[in-house]
Formats: sequence, structure tokens, C-alpha cells
Amino acid sequence: MTQAVQAYAYLRPSAVHEDPAGRRLALETSGGTTPLGAAANPRFFAGFLTAPAPAAAALLAVADVAAARYHRPRLHASLDPVVTANGDRLRFESFSGCCGVYARLDVLADGLDGDEIGHGTTNVDVNNPLRDSLGRIGASDPLHLAVGPDALEVTTLDGPLVEKKVPLPDRWLRGFAETQVIAAGLDLRAELPAAEAVAFLRTLPRTAAGAQSRAVRWVVPAGRTLRPTSRPVPGAVCLPGPERLVALQRVLRHARALRVYGPSGVREAAAAAWEVLLPGMRLTLTLSPDASRGFSGEGGVLGALAVGTEQDADRIAELLAWEPRIEPADLAEQSGLPVDRVRAALTRLGTAGQIGYDSAEAAYFHRQLPYDSGRAEAHNPRLRAARALAAAGAVRLEPGGTPATVTVEDHLQRVRTDEKGQASCTCLWWARYRGGRGPCKHVLAVGLAREAANGPAGHGPATTAATGASR
Repeated sequence: MTQAVQAYAYLRPSAVHEDPAGRRLALETSGGTTPLGAAANPRFFAGFLTAPAPAAAALLAVADVAAARYHRPRLHASLDPVVTANGDRLRFESFSGCCGVYARLDVLADGLDGDEIGHGTTNVDVNNPLRDSLGRIGASDPLHLAVGPDALEVTTLDGPLVEKKVPLPDRWLRGFAETQVIAAGLDLRAELPAAEAVAFLRTLPRTAAGAQSRAVRWVVPAGRTLRPTSRPVPGAVCLPGPERLVALQRVLRHARALRVYGPSGVREAAAAAWEVLLPGMRLTLTLSPDASRGFSGEGGVLGALAVGTEQDADRIAELLAWEPRIEPADLAEQSGLPVDRVRAALTRLGTAGQIGYDSAEAAYFHRQLPYDSGRAEAHNPRLRAARALAAAGAVRLEPGGTPATVTVEDHLQRVRTDEKGQASCTCLWWARYRGGRGPCKHVLAVGLAREAANGPAGHGPATTAATGASR
């Protein structure tokens, strides 16, 4: 597996400090990005958490996911969470080592009381002594939060005191990109009040139970709670590997409600998001469709990567400023691009870690992870194969534009596109997944050939699209 090394450099370990004024939670930052450019140890916030105990428990839950592997748990995983300051909130994000669980804690304006919230993205140090201290935070303990060093101008003279070098597999990066595509397709399916939410979550297993845990499970709204069902009846939400929700156990005593998000009309295993509402914050865990299947192979970003949206992505990236809510219609007006090309550009930016999606607000948000989209594209085997087929002239577009054939060695694959723009193929990949894990290499190759013939994203030549947008 291809790996890169992410180097973290902290001025000191994160810690909970005790002094006469109370407890101070100091989260130390590593290299990140701000509106002024790259920063070695950015500072985003200093003030109080209005709900200290729930915040401490939720931060531990995010750290739990970063340190966990739910598939093959004996293998080690340890990744420092990412924090993004969006001007009106702080977002803490992590990904499990197996890529199958994505965690995000949104600390909203009501959960913070202090100076202005900055803008930017960085990693934060979460170490074992800090975890122990957070576990001792009580309901009546005031807790001051500092994200970033308190005295940067002095402590930087001695250089970093804490260094970590963490190998990051490329499938972890691809998984981060895929979650924003998947989350954009999820809708609210159920909302449980606090008591019913706690009762339901406490019935879930905390550890895997062999073959039983690998079976596809479903739950369906029933009054004020959820009941299990053995099949995907109308309104059901998939719950694969329910033991992967164990991190939510930390916040149950503080829960105000539970929201469940899933796709509509599913007939097979699908991703779902489980969101616990806390005082002034939201904790969300998104599960991949199978406990042994990470997000990295879902293929949701392939369509955007395959079409020529690099220039569109650059244009949209210039308009982003760590907004907590990104409105594609506003970006379309500012950029002169059609809304569907804006969405494709946002998906492409997501492969570089610049875009996330908040299902609770049905909106994209901006962050800036230290990755480039070219690396995600270079290590995607389906996309590499599709480019090779297109470059070799293996695609023949038939009259009418919808059917096409792709020559692969000594046989042909036929690709058809229906009136809704949905493509299908005669290959074994398509027969097995029916598009459920993204397009096959033949569909991608046809898309590349059509782009070369007609211009990016099916909008005709790029010059024509730009001219049309300016009228």
C-alpha cells in the first residue's frame, strides 16, 4: 500500500492545566493553513466551553475514532484529529485507521464563549495524558479552551518540543474525499428524543460478534424510537457493523437527541450518519456500508476527477474563505460557471481535503488539509485504467451520443446512457455493483472521450460554456 508521511510539530503537548482561575484545555496545533497562508502553529480560539463535560466527552469520542481500527483491530492506528475554524464554529474531524468510520464534532457558537473564532485548518495533538485529564472533567468544572499556543512569539524561539511522524495510507486520503460525496446524498430519516436515543444506543453491541456482526442490519423509525428489521423495508436505514458506534457511548449522558441520516430507497448495504445533539454542539459518526469495507473504495469522486474540471476547481478555490456554509448557487454567480460544474469542482476540491459536507445543514463547508488532488487521482486504479483506454483510442462513440463501445484486448464492452444521464455497462464490475461503488473504468473512459469531443462535463466546448455563462 502506498504511504506518505505526515509530520506533526507541536510546541508542547496538549494538556489540561490547573490554576487558581480553573482548568484550561490547551490544544496545541501543528502546521496548518490560514487566510494569511501557511502557519507553523496557528491560533484559532481562546475562551470558555459553555458545556465543559459534554465537550470533553465529545472530544474524546473523536480521538477514539482516530485511534481505532474497527476492521482488523489488532493493527495499530493513531492519527491526530483535524480542527477547522470557520469563523462561527470549530470543527474537529478524524478518520479511523481502517477508513470505515468518519467522526466530526461541530462546536457551534452557542458552545463557545470567548474571543473571535479564527479561520483555518490544522492538526491538534491528542496524547494519553490529555485523554486521562479530559475523562476527569466534571459537569460543574469551568473549562477554558485555547486552540493554538498562548505565547507563540516566545516559545517558537526554542523550536518544536513535540514531533510525530505518522504514515498516512493513500486509501485514508481517498476515504476523506469520499465521505463528502456520500454525505451529500444523505437525508434525515429519523430523530429520537434524548431518553429514547440513549435507550436505543445502549442496546447496540460494543464489540464485534464474529459472522453476526458482518451481516447487514437495518433499523426503521417506529414512533419515538428505532426498531430492528431483517430487510430494507421502506424508510429503513442501514446499520452495518453497529459496534462501530461505540464512540457515541461517551456522550450518552449528555445527549439531547439522536438524528439518523441515510439515502432514500436503498435495497442494499449503504452508508449512514448518526448524529448526537449535545449542548451547543453536534457529534456525528458516519459508517461505511460494511465493517470490512472502508470509504476509500466507494468511487463517488471518480466522475468529477474524470472530467476536465481542474480549471473550474481552481476558479472555485479562489472564492473559498473557510465558510461554514458553501452555497453552490452563490459560487455559480460569482464564478460564471453553471451550478452543476460548480458541484463537480467542489467534489474535485474534496479530493484535496478542501471540502466537507454537513448533513445537518445540507451544506458544504471549507477546510484546507495538506493534500493535493493530483495524489488522490494518481493512486486510483480505475481512473488510471480509464485514462489509458481513452488515450489508446479504445472508445468508439456511436451515432446519437448515448451508446458507446470500449475495446479491451479481444472483447468489447457496451456503455449506454439513459435519458436521465445514468450510465450502465456490460462488464462484470457493473454486474456486481450496479454503480453502487462508482462508475467502472469503461464508463469513465467513455466520459473522457465525450469530454474530449464535446468539452468539459458535457456542457459543450469550454469556450461556449464560458460565453453562455457571461450573457
